[in-house]
Amino acid sequence: MRPESDGEVPELAQALLNRAERVVVGQRDSLEMVLLAILCGGHILLEGVPGTAKTLMARTIARLLALDCKRVQFTPDLMPSDIVGTNVFNLQTSRFEFRPGPVFTDILVADEINRTPPKTQSALLEVMEEKTVTIDGVSHPLPDVFTVMATQNPIEYEGTYRLPEAQLDRFLLKLNVEYPPPEEEDRILRLYQGRGSLSPPLEILGSAGLTREQIAAVRQQTATVTARAEIFAYIGKIVRMTREMDKVLMGASSRAAVHLLQAAKVRALMSGHNFVSPDDVKRVCRPVLRHRLMLQPDAYVEGFTTDDMLSTVLERVEVPR
Repeated sequence: MRPESDGEVPELAQALLNRAERVVVGQRDSLEMVLLAILCGGHILLEGVPGTAKTLMARTIARLLALDCKRVQFTPDLMPSDIVGTNVFNLQTSRFEFRPGPVFTDILVADEINRTPPKTQSALLEVMEEKTVTIDGVSHPLPDVFTVMATQNPIEYEGTYRLPEAQLDRFLLKLNVEYPPPEEEDRILRLYQGRGSLSPPLEILGSAGLTREQIAAVRQQTATVTARAEIFAYIGKIVRMTREMDKVLMGASSRAAVHLLQAAKVRALMSGHNFVSPDDVKRVCRPVLRHRLMLQPDAYVEGFTTDDMLSTVLERVEVPR
């Protein structure tokens, strides 16, 4: 089944999210943003304390989209070749053969990405931007739906390596995965009642909710979503104001503005509209921009966050009618 009109996209998306919530309880907003990023063709950085279903979220979405999913635990001794692959000499044929790494998949879960050194982190730069792995001058393409879902712990910084700004800018969204509300946490306990293992009940998800062909079709429909000149100006003012605030050391880039527009277009499509509204821009503004801002040191000391800065920006920038 292909979504033949804009009206079918929200129905497909809501049905998929409803099924995902059977397993990932209390994280509806994060699930929606993960689906939005995949439909947009972008990558996601999930930040949250252990046990908030970050990896489970990736596995659930991958299963519902019938996509291959591989998980890599990022550690201090991880090498770039452990991720992208390497050429191995075959004694029988006397030739080097390429052995692909775990990055050759549809969804790559980079677990605790900030625990590996910059050399290994940078191995993902070309992969995330070009969706291609180059070994010894030979390029190996990755699937069209290739998506990196990286996780990191916001509390424990010992033995970690901060992601460079160039790599952070490659992520379309950064999601803060919080604890679920008390009533949803009770649902989680009831979900595991009667189960003989700690493994999540992925079997209750059933068959796939979207196919590769449908994902490709939605991406094509995104090109038909229109944005007025007022929306372009609105996004431009938001991005430029992030660079002008006193407590901000580095604001959002031009790439961030493009990502904000694309995410707003997919958000509009998921809402059943063929045009971008200011509400679409405001809905995706924080996930798209929060990881691209760097605050002044005194701002962190005073307890300010990038979300605080973005809230101020959204209040100051006039919303187009």
